[in-house]
Amino acid sequence: MKFKPVKEQLEYLKKGAVDLVREEELKAKLVRACETGQPLRVKVGFDPSAPDIHLGHTVLMRKMRHFQQMGHSVIFLIGDFTGMIGDPTGRSKTRPQLTREEIIANAETYKKQAFKILDRERTIVDFNSRWLGSLGSEGLIRLAGRYTVARMLERDDFAKRFANGHAIGIHEFLYPLAQGYDSVALKADVELGGTDQLFNLLVGRDIMKEYALEPQVVMTTPLLEGTDGVEKMSKSLENYIGVDEPSREIYGKIMSISDDLMWKYYKLLTDLSKDEIEKKKKEVTGKKLHPKTAKSELAKMIITELCSHEEAESAEKEFEKIFVDRDLPNEVEEYTRKCMKEKIWLPRLMVEAGIFKSNGEALRVVKQGGVYLDGSRVEEDAILEIDASKPAEHMLKVGKRRFLKIIFK
Repeated sequence: MKFKPVKEQLEYLKKGAVDLVREEELKAKLVRACETGQPLRVKVGFDPSAPDIHLGHTVLMRKMRHFQQMGHSVIFLIGDFTGMIGDPTGRSKTRPQLTREEIIANAETYKKQAFKILDRERTIVDFNSRWLGSLGSEGLIRLAGRYTVARMLERDDFAKRFANGHAIGIHEFLYPLAQGYDSVALKADVELGGTDQLFNLLVGRDIMKEYALEPQVVMTTPLLEGTDGVEKMSKSLENYIGVDEPSREIYGKIMSISDDLMWKYYKLLTDLSKDEIEKKKKEVTGKKLHPKTAKSELAKMIITELCSHEEAESAEKEFEKIFVDRDLPNEVEEYTRKCMKEKIWLPRLMVEAGIFKSNGEALRVVKQGGVYLDGSRVEEDAILEIDASKPAEHMLKVGKRRFLKIIFK
C-alpha cells in the first residue's frame, strides 16, 4: 500500500493532539509502515456505559478518522468485558457495575452511531471479552502479578481516594491492567484516548513490554466541555449533544453554547484549519461577522457531517421559525388522552405524557420556570381542569425547544 510521506502524515496526525508518547516512536512506526506496506493498527476502546455517543466522543473519533485518512487501520474496541468492571477514571467513588444485558444493548447502539464519523471500510469492530473472557482466573492472576499497588496509587484518582479514606474496589485495579492486556491481544501500534485516559494508556505501554512486545505509541485528545461550558460533556450531567439526536435539537443546543466555547467546538469538531478558524474569529472580533452567524455555520457543519446538508438547512429554518418568528415548529409531538371530568396536576400530566420520568423531575423544571402551557408560564401548583363535555387541545412548551400538543377527546 502506498502511504503519504512520513513528515506529512506526522504533522496531520499530531493536529489537535495533547499528549504524544513518544513522537520518535510514532515516526519510526510510520517509516516501517511505508517500507512494508502494512498499515498501523490503531486501537481505541469504548466502554458502553451509556447507550448514546455524544459530540465529546467524536473528538476522539475524528482523530481515529485522521489515521484512517492516512491509510491506517482503526480498531473500534467495545469494552464489553471491561465495561462490567467500570472505568475508575475521574471517579471519587466506585462506579456502579453494569449487567451483561445492559452492556450488549449499549454496544449495539455504539456500533450504529460510530459510522457517522468513521470510515466503515477501514474500521475493525472488536469486543474485548473475546480474549479477556477466556483469560480465566489463572491468567488474570498472572496479569495482576505484572504490576504493583505502588504504581497503581501513582494514579491521581486512586491517590486522592486513598488519602481521603474512600473505598477502592480491588476490581478497579484490574481495569487499567485489562485495558493494557487489550493492547497485547491486538498487538496495537498506537492507542488513542482522551487526556483523562493517559494513565490507562501508559499502563498499556508497560504491560506490552512485560509480554516482550514493542510498546504502543500513546496519543491523547482534548476533553470537550458540554453546553454548560464548565463540565466535561456527559449524559449524566445533561450537558451533552447526542450524535443521534434530531437535527433541530443538535442545532438548538449548539446555538445555546457561549461565544467563547464556540471556538473550541470549531477546533475540535470541524476540519477547518487553524488559519481558517483564526480568520473567522478575527471577523467576529472586527464585527464583520455576527457571533450568531458564526455559531449557525458551526452547527450546520456538524449536522452536515452527522446527517446531511439538507437536514442542516432544515434545522436552521426551524430554529429561526421558533426563536425569531416566535412560531411553532413544523412537527409537534402529540399526546392524546381520554377526556374525563377531572382536575389534573400538570407535573403528573407531563410524566404521563412521557416528557419526564418522575413528578419530582417535572416539578424541578416547573420551579425553574421552564414550562409553559398555552403561552403562560406554569406554576408548581398548576392544575388543569378538564371538562368531559367538550374535547380540547393544549400546547405545552418545555425548555426552549420541546413542544407537545395535548389532545383530550
